[in-house]
Amino acid sequence: MFEQLIDRLHNGTYITLETTPSHSPRFAPIIERIAALELEKDVDAFSTTDNPLAKLKYNALFAAKMLQDRFDKPVIATMSMRDRNRIALQSDLLGANEVDVRAILALTGDPAKISDQPHSKGVFESDSSLLLDMISCFNSGIDYAGKPLAEQPEPIYPFAVINSYAKNPKTLQKKMLKKMAHGAQGIITQPVYDVENAELLLELLENAKAESEERRESTLILGIFPITKLRTAQFLASHVPGINVPSNWIESLRKAHEISPEEEYKVGFDLSKQLFDDLKALHPKIHLMTANQFKIAKEILR
Repeated sequence: MFEQLIDRLHNGTYITLETTPSHSPRFAPIIERIAALELEKDVDAFSTTDNPLAKLKYNALFAAKMLQDRFDKPVIATMSMRDRNRIALQSDLLGANEVDVRAILALTGDPAKISDQPHSKGVFESDSSLLLDMISCFNSGIDYAGKPLAEQPEPIYPFAVINSYAKNPKTLQKKMLKKMAHGAQGIITQPVYDVENAELLLELLENAKAESEERRESTLILGIFPITKLRTAQFLASHVPGINVPSNWIESLRKAHEISPEEEYKVGFDLSKQLFDDLKALHPKIHLMTANQFKIAKEILR
């Protein structure tokens, strides 16, 4: 399952769909919404988020296991450095390995101070590179302390994330190089909103590969988050670092917003759909994020 996914990542068309577990003890309703739309037929894999924005949600590893069992598709489970020390991280990797949750997205995580759980403290023993290094150790049959594991784990496939925009693009190139050096198979970008941005990111990755002494294989995965509301575009543009929403998107949505909610949705969807098609033609390695708006995902993927 995972071996075929990694082959598609490096050599073919690769599309993943993000799912966000809810503030609930049940993940099954989200699975049923995906099944009703038959979205599993449109993607190569799913992903599960890990308490994004430090808000309490259902566990990403359990959610990944449930998705895999239901759809027989690989799932990339996010693990955040915010909530675990190095003991808990390795313990989760061991447990996940036996139940075949073996694609891991290493994330540093949003700060605990914005959590909906009062007085929460972030662990942050390191950034996501530590988790990538732990995965490398496990794949070598040892734990992070260098002690041999009682049995060799099944291979674990590490993924990482990166911003899609920076005032100085060289900073992104350095981060790509670092993530490659720590073994990331795929590097998922924050949402991209124009082809020129995507072309620059691909160029930066090639430059990073040329600098890399290890010459490790790593592929860029372009993140897409459809925008169908003006307020979403304005929020992303003003409050989310590492994302660049073009001014023409905001202006088009503003004009449509003044006409009607239906026109606003139509304009935003058309822009998002065209972007998806253009990026897929440029570089068919895409991670689709819709905040569980799966009907939009279905229309984008159609």
